[in-house]
Amino acid sequence: MKTLGIIVEYNPLHNGHVHHWKESLRITGAQRTVAVMSGPFLQRGEPAITDKWSRTEMALAMGVDLVLELPVAYAVQPAEWFARGAVTLLCATGIVDALCFGSESGDIAPLHTLARVLAAEPAELKAGIAQRLSKGASYPAAYAGAAAALAAEGADGAALAALMQQPNNTLGLHYLIALERLGSTIKPFTVARTGSGYHEAVAPADGVIASATAIRRLLLDGGPEAASPYVPAATLEILQREWQEERAPLHWEAFCQPLLNALITRSPQQLAELHEVTEGLEHRLQQSLYTLPQPSVEALFAAVKTKRYTRTKLQRMCTHILLNHAKADMTPAELAKGPGYIRVLGFNRAGRKLLAQMKDTAALPVWVKPSAGSHAHLDWDTAAAAIHAAGMPRPAIRHMYADYLRPPVMV
Repeated sequence: MKTLGIIVEYNPLHNGHVHHWKESLRITGAQRTVAVMSGPFLQRGEPAITDKWSRTEMALAMGVDLVLELPVAYAVQPAEWFARGAVTLLCATGIVDALCFGSESGDIAPLHTLARVLAAEPAELKAGIAQRLSKGASYPAAYAGAAAALAAEGADGAALAALMQQPNNTLGLHYLIALERLGSTIKPFTVARTGSGYHEAVAPADGVIASATAIRRLLLDGGPEAASPYVPAATLEILQREWQEERAPLHWEAFCQPLLNALITRSPQQLAELHEVTEGLEHRLQQSLYTLPQPSVEALFAAVKTKRYTRTKLQRMCTHILLNHAKADMTPAELAKGPGYIRVLGFNRAGRKLLAQMKDTAALPVWVKPSAGSHAHLDWDTAAAAIHAAGMPRPAIRHMYADYLRPPVMV
């Protein structure tokens, strides 16, 4: 029986995700699904709008069989390390046959061609990135340009560069690179995105699929009912419950005070020791604090943002500052080691069978609760979950310590 692997955030799970999952099953011929899901903080440096437990419920309600947590050490990273962590977990289960990701292009061939070239990290790639950075390009743009220039002979470099301007294509490329570097037997597939684009902030009035960005805006402005045309019924019910019990919504402004405290109480030298605080940004951050019209994370981002420092870069940096992630702990050499365990967030009856199978196949220890073992990444995960819970509209100790108190979600 074939098992599909998917890498998700579900912030929140919406109709576009349902389309991706069903199409993934169809084109891979899989009967079971393992999802690797980000926890409380996400790849673009944003707090998830609801906690990881409710988002696990959404996944299981849709039909995913087993949900695993991507450690925050990898979840809040640029595409290369986000992909490396997630793909490593799927490989480590020993039960996943296929990986299917969404892409704007829907065509895996050019991405696979480029992945084979980039997996070896040729010197030309590093030189091309450095050259573009020196001219003021952001890192994503520099990487895209350098990667396209290294495309296989005869490939359309301009077309590849255009493909890599789209976030799901870029993530997909890095999933493929990770599979190559790990020597994985998992077979990759892609499904074309449908409906709204990744960054589209306005939901279509006459559609059923909107971007997660647009749906979050609807949720923040009008609550769960405002997003009801764009999410499955089960997701809507879970969102309504989270709103009613004042566990949601979570957004950056909910963390304004602790973030500003972290910036004000550290010296520039101390800030420079934290992950993603680079190129003198510690000085720009503290200088910008004096110019803020009011205490606001949005105002801080606006004051610090430049062409070189994108909003995503600043969000990730501020997440690492908020979570006190040391630069020394997240060097490329450290991240290349991969996650040290498989953390189970939830499963259904079929997922329970997959877990039983993993007792014989898993290359990493499988943990259903933090007390099962000890690892630095796990310490960061539990701390991140507690900080995230502290930003809830009505925070409670039981929410902050849910990692220790809650069993996996079972349906």
